[in-house]
Amino acid sequence: MKHTFPAFLLLALAVAVLFSVVAAAIAFVLARWEGASVPTALSRCSVAFAASLTLCLATFAALDRT
Repeated sequence: MKHTFPAFLLLALAVAVLFSVVAAAIAFVLARWEGASVPTALSRCSVAFAASLTLCLATFAALDRT
C-alpha cells in the first residue's frame, strides 16, 4: 500500500477507527452486563479501543512493507 493515494489512506484509517470504536462499545456493554460500575466499564472500554487500534495500525504498517 503506497501512500500516493491520500483518499485510500484516510479511508483505511477511518475503517480502523470505526472498528476500534465498535470493539470498545462491545467491551463496555459486556463489562456493564457483568455488573461492573460505569468507571470500570469505561476503563475496559478505553483499553479495548487502544488495543484494537494498535493492532489495526500495526497490520497496516506490516502490509505497507510488503
